[in-house]
Amino acid sequence: MTHPIRRFVGWLIAATAIVALGAAVLMPRTPARATVLPPGALAPSATQRAVARKVGQILTDYQYSDPKINAQFSQLVFARYLHFLDPEHAYFLAADVHDFDAKYGNDFAQLLEAGRLDPAFLIFQRFRQLSSERLRYAISLLAKEPDFDTDATYRYDRRHAPWPATEAQMNALWHKRVMNDAISLMLSGKSWPQAAATLHKRFAAELRSITRLSSEDVFEELMNAYARTFDPHTTYFSPLNSEEYNTEMSLNYQGIGATLEMDGNYIKVVNVIPGGPAAVSGKLKPDDRITGIGQGVHGHITDVVGWRLGKVVRLIRGKAGTTVRLQILPAGTHPGGKEAVVCLVRNRVTLKAQEAQGKLETVKQNGRTYKIGVITVPSFYEDVKAEDDGDSGYPSTTRDVRRLILKFEKEHMQGLLLDLRNDGGGYLPQATALTGLFIHGPVVQLRGRAGHIEVLDDPEKAPIYTGPLAVLVNRFSASASEIFAGAIQDYHRGVIIGQNTYGKGTVQNLIPLEGRAGRPNEGEIAVTVGKFYRITGQSTQLRGVIPNIDLPSAINPKTVGESSMPRALPYNTIGPVPFQVSTGTAAIPSIAKLKAEEQAREQRDPNFRWLVGDIHDIEAIRTDKVVSLNIATRRRERQERDAKLLALDNHRRAAFGLPPLQKVDEIGGKNDKIPDVVLDQAKDIVADMVALEQADQSKQPLVRGA
Repeated sequence: MTHPIRRFVGWLIAATAIVALGAAVLMPRTPARATVLPPGALAPSATQRAVARKVGQILTDYQYSDPKINAQFSQLVFARYLHFLDPEHAYFLAADVHDFDAKYGNDFAQLLEAGRLDPAFLIFQRFRQLSSERLRYAISLLAKEPDFDTDATYRYDRRHAPWPATEAQMNALWHKRVMNDAISLMLSGKSWPQAAATLHKRFAAELRSITRLSSEDVFEELMNAYARTFDPHTTYFSPLNSEEYNTEMSLNYQGIGATLEMDGNYIKVVNVIPGGPAAVSGKLKPDDRITGIGQGVHGHITDVVGWRLGKVVRLIRGKAGTTVRLQILPAGTHPGGKEAVVCLVRNRVTLKAQEAQGKLETVKQNGRTYKIGVITVPSFYEDVKAEDDGDSGYPSTTRDVRRLILKFEKEHMQGLLLDLRNDGGGYLPQATALTGLFIHGPVVQLRGRAGHIEVLDDPEKAPIYTGPLAVLVNRFSASASEIFAGAIQDYHRGVIIGQNTYGKGTVQNLIPLEGRAGRPNEGEIAVTVGKFYRITGQSTQLRGVIPNIDLPSAINPKTVGESSMPRALPYNTIGPVPFQVSTGTAAIPSIAKLKAEEQAREQRDPNFRWLVGDIHDIEAIRTDKVVSLNIATRRRERQERDAKLLALDNHRRAAFGLPPLQKVDEIGGKNDKIPDVVLDQAKDIVADMVALEQADQSKQPLVRGA
C-alpha cells in the first residue's frame, strides 16, 4: 500500500549539501539554465543506464495499465520526480521549474526509457545546490531571536502551493519555517538558546547527510518517479533495498514492528504490525510522526527531524529485549503540537506474532446475555515452508480461525465477529480458504492485462460455521481483507461493520532485474499485472468494500486509502459469475433493524460520544493547515486544546462513576483505560443479530443456508 523505498531509504528531502559543524564545503554550482553536469556532480553509471532501459521494457511489456508513453505521460513523470525532490515546494524557484520543463518535460519518460539519465541528474544537482543554500540560510537566521510577538502565520502544508517566484519570497518562507520550528521546540519547554542550538544541529545534520547520497539514491528515486506514474504500487527496488524489503516481508527482524515512511521532514508511522511491540503497547498509531529517538529507559533523545529514513530505521532496530524511546508528534497534531514519548521493548517480529487470536466474550443486552466469539485476523498468512517440509501443524490464517471457531462452538458460541481492522492483506490463497469456512462457491475474479479472467473458488468442502457473522473493517483493511469481506457481503452471509476499506484491488508480481553473467542482481521491480473483481463483477479497486453499518474512525479517508494516491487505477466492473446467496439463519438479518438498534445505542453510550468528540477535535486540527507564529497565541491554543481534551475524557469517566483526571498527560495512563469503542459496538451488533435470529426461530422452523 505504501512506497517501500521510502520505508527504508527514505531519501533526504530537506537537505542537499554538506557542512562539518561550522565549516561548509561548497557543492558544484549549477546555473538554473545549465544543460551539462558540472565537474564533481553525481552522474549516472553505465549500469544504471542499462537498468533504466530494462525497467522501461518490463513496464512496457507487463504493466496492467499499459499507458501510451507520450508527451502527456512524460509530463506526469517529470512532475512526480520534482515532487519526490521538493514535495513542499520550498527549494526550487518557479523559474527553475519552468526552465527544466521547457527542456525536458515533454520527453522525460522517453529519455528514461532510452537510458538517457543526465537531464534527471542535472535537475537533482540544481536541487542539491538550492537546498544547500536554503539550509545555510536557515542556520544564519538562528543568530538572532525572532520576534515571536507577531500577527504572521505559517502554512506548513505546501504540497499544492506554487513554487516561490523570487529569492525574497523563498527567504520569507524559510524565515517562517525557522520560526515555526523554534516555536515547536519552545512549547515543549526549551528556551530560545536551547531551541536555536537544537535547530542548528538539525539543519547541520541535514547538510552533512547529503554527502552520503550516492548516484544509486538519485537513480532509485528517479526510477520510482517513473514506475509510480503507472500506478501507486509499481515500484523499483535497488539491490540494497530489495534486501531490506525481503527482510520486512520475512517478518524476521528485531525492532518495534512498525512500517515507516518519509513525510516531508518527518518520519511517519504508516502502520503497526499486529503482534509486534508497537501494536502490543497500543501507544504508537498510524500517522504518528517520530521527532526523536532515545536508547534505553533514560538515554538522551536525539532529534531526528529531517533525517534520512534509513538512518532512523537503524536507530530504532536493535537487539531483542533492549529498550528504545520514541518522541512522537501524535496523529492529527500539527507541527508545534504537544509531543509524547513512547517507550518500547524491541523484539523479534515473526510470523507467530501475526497469528489469529480469539476470545469468547459475554455481551449483556436488554437483560439477556449472549456469548460472542471475537477473532482478530491481523493478516492472511501461511507458513509455506513448514507445509512443504511436512509439518502437519503449520500455521495459516484458515487453520487458526477454524480451530478457534470449533473451540468456541464447544463453549456454546451464539455469534461470531471477525476483526479485520488494520489487516493489510497477505497470502491470496488464504483469503479464498478463509471465505470457504463460511460459504461455498466462487470467491473472487482475477483479470490480467490481456483480458483473461480467472475465477478463484474456495478450496473448502463445506462451511463449518453457519451462525450469525459480522466482519469489522477499517480504512487499513486492504487487499486480501477486501476480497474476504466483499465475498461475505456478496453472499449475504454476514454484516460488514466499520469504515470503508482501503480500496487496493490490484495484483503485483515481483520481477528480478538479473545482471549480466557473473554480475550480481541489479534489484527488483514490483509490477502491477492484474486487478481483482468481486463475484458480482464489481472491483474492489479504489472504492474498497462499503460497510453495511458505518462506525466512526479517526483514520482520515481523504489521506489514507487508494483514492488518496496519485495515479491509482480506476474502478470498473466486469461480468458476474453464478453463485448462490445464503438463506435462512446464515443470511444477513434486517440491516435496517440493526442500524436502528445501533443508532439508539450510540445516543446513550458515553464512550461512543467521547469517541465522536475526540475524532471531531482531530479533524478540526487536520483541516487547519495554517498556524500562528505568535508564541503566546500558540501556547494559549495548546492550553485550550488540552483543557478540552481533559474535559471530554472526564465527562466520559464521570458517566461510569470514575474519579476525574487532573492533567491531560494522565489520559490513557494506568488510571484511564481507553476503551475500544468500535469493537464494543461491533460486539453489540452481533448480539443484535443473535437476538433477531432467535426471534425469527420462534416464528418459523430453522432452515440452514447452503
